[in-house]
Amino acid sequence: MRILIVEDEKNLCDMIGKSLHDAGYEVDLCYDGEDALEMIYAEKYDLIVLDLNLPGVDGMEILRELRKENEETKVLILSARSQIADKVDGLDAGANDYMEKPFHLQELEARVRSLTRRKFIQKNVCLECDGVKFDTRERMAYANGEKVALTRKENGILEYLLLNQGRPVSQEELIEHVWDSSVDSFSGSIRVHMSSLRRKLKATLGFDPIVNKIGEGYRIGGNFK
Repeated sequence: MRILIVEDEKNLCDMIGKSLHDAGYEVDLCYDGEDALEMIYAEKYDLIVLDLNLPGVDGMEILRELRKENEETKVLILSARSQIADKVDGLDAGANDYMEKPFHLQELEARVRSLTRRKFIQKNVCLECDGVKFDTRERMAYANGEKVALTRKENGILEYLLLNQGRPVSQEELIEHVWDSSVDSFSGSIRVHMSSLRRKLKATLGFDPIVNKIGEGYRIGGNFK
């Protein structure tokens, strides 16, 4: 899952970014409203953690601009504005959740988990398919009940495939949601990590649960037509 943190307090932004990165998410950071709009137009994020008091462009304006074209990306407002009217305005403008500062990082992580699962209408903490299970809280994968040691990127790939099980996911889509903005979309990185993931799962399951169809993408669960 790919997240954008928009917060003008650099230390706070960096702290949130590190916390979510350590929790297994790919994170981009932004300290300015104008830069945030450019990044939102240029990249595809699963969730945006958005402060309201920003230099350049106010967070509410960013939210309204986003919602003109994009209803899918989840937005979590993180603001010192604690009046009921501020919360109502933010939610009415299209935010999916609202947290007041100061806050606890553990609660923020829990709300992020909830919002990213909600995008895919997934209510359970554990994602499961074809003998494979991924615990989104512990960031741990299992095959036939046995723990499988995966790298950070392999975890991200497996989680995204399970959230989209039954449909093919292209290499480009995986790069958009599992890698941060530093990745070269023409590199072979995705193929290397995918090959390693499939090998590890097959070693435990006895079969490869991930199917690749040229021109369509990778799929776990369901059947290609």
